[in-house]
Amino acid sequence: MTSISLTEKIGYGLGDLGFNFYWANISSFLLIFYTDTFGIPAAAAGTMMLVSKIIDAFADPIIGALGDRTKSRFGNFRPYLLWFGLPLAAAGVLTYTTPNLTEGGKLIWAYGTFSFMMIAYSLVNIPYSALAGVISSNSQERTTLISFRFIGAFTGTIIVNYYTLTLVKWFGGSNETLGWQLTMALYGIVAAIIFIIVFLSTKERVKNPPHQNTTVSVDIKDLLNNRPWIVLFSLALIIMVTITMRAGATIYYIKYFVNRPDLIKYFLTSYSIALVVGAAITPVLTRFVDKKRLMVILMSATGILSIGYFFIPKDAIGLLFGINILIGLVLGPKSPLAFSMYADTADYTEWKTGRRATGLTYAAANFSQKLGGALASFIIGSVLAAMGYVANTAQSNASQMGIVIIISIIPGAFALLAAFVMKFYTLDNKQLATIQSDLIKRKDHEE
Repeated sequence: MTSISLTEKIGYGLGDLGFNFYWANISSFLLIFYTDTFGIPAAAAGTMMLVSKIIDAFADPIIGALGDRTKSRFGNFRPYLLWFGLPLAAAGVLTYTTPNLTEGGKLIWAYGTFSFMMIAYSLVNIPYSALAGVISSNSQERTTLISFRFIGAFTGTIIVNYYTLTLVKWFGGSNETLGWQLTMALYGIVAAIIFIIVFLSTKERVKNPPHQNTTVSVDIKDLLNNRPWIVLFSLALIIMVTITMRAGATIYYIKYFVNRPDLIKYFLTSYSIALVVGAAITPVLTRFVDKKRLMVILMSATGILSIGYFFIPKDAIGLLFGINILIGLVLGPKSPLAFSMYADTADYTEWKTGRRATGLTYAAANFSQKLGGALASFIIGSVLAAMGYVANTAQSNASQMGIVIIISIIPGAFALLAAFVMKFYTLDNKQLATIQSDLIKRKDHEE
């Protein structure tokens, strides 16, 4: 079994740094950009993000199935990193462009450009995610690899959270819309270069079984008969609601409830650093704790801490930072765990059926995550609208209470639900060892 070099791990991990120039912006800034800069009402912006992400989510399985069937001398998934980096950069700039239109025209523009960005994002991100499942066949090695990925992801989040508003001001001066365009252009170019580095530094080693020639409908049927994957599909949706709600509500919380907009970048950055630390220690944790049990512990802790956030006074700045950092620490390992589990479920399908569809496995998981993120944005917009939110003004008591609820009680409840759902996951370390041993013997026999 070929081990993965440190160079390849770092090269692969850099990829999600590039993706978070987009994803972290979407999570932390896009909704408030739409409401406070572009002038779209909160409920309309939340609904737009829900509808656009649902449309994009349905495209994900198509992209995954296409990746599984792509034939090139570079592999199934790596070529997409070369082909779609620059179109994604263009889409990012257009999404943060604010033409002078009527309210209806602004919504049409937002629907079109955001949908374009999300589909372009998927055309690079789904093959990148699937790549982790074919670099190595060893579960623990994949966990380490994906931990590097999320160290890159959360490092990207740190950069975006700390520097974005500064770059917008530096590039645009008093013209905030120009600042957003140029900031996204910079992020897009850097991300495209990073995707090329990933392409050059990685190798696809796990191949589909010889003579496999299945239809997409067969691949989908295999997934639907894969109970561990079904659990992860549900889990991804639920956890993404938790993560996106907390990320999307944070700026509103600091700006309008705590009334300390000067703390925004420090609040976001300290949280992101905690996520990096959590992701970095994941391979150590999985050596001592089974993935399933670890996920239950992490999501239970996230739920309790998030609900506890509701009771912290707005002037207890140190406590607000401290609990937020703790939430980042316990959420940090979640992503490496979940994405290594997706690869495990692809092994499980191959073990049971003799067929493998790594791209579709990850694409369908992305489908679930996007639905969760879209649902979170919709809930944020709806709660803010129901509580009387008005952009760029002092908020009413009801509006402030709505902001507090969407950063504490609601995501906390979803996190506890995720811990409950994880109890139905069946792939433990013992069964994974059997599956991987059997697959190696099967491949040796076929050769």
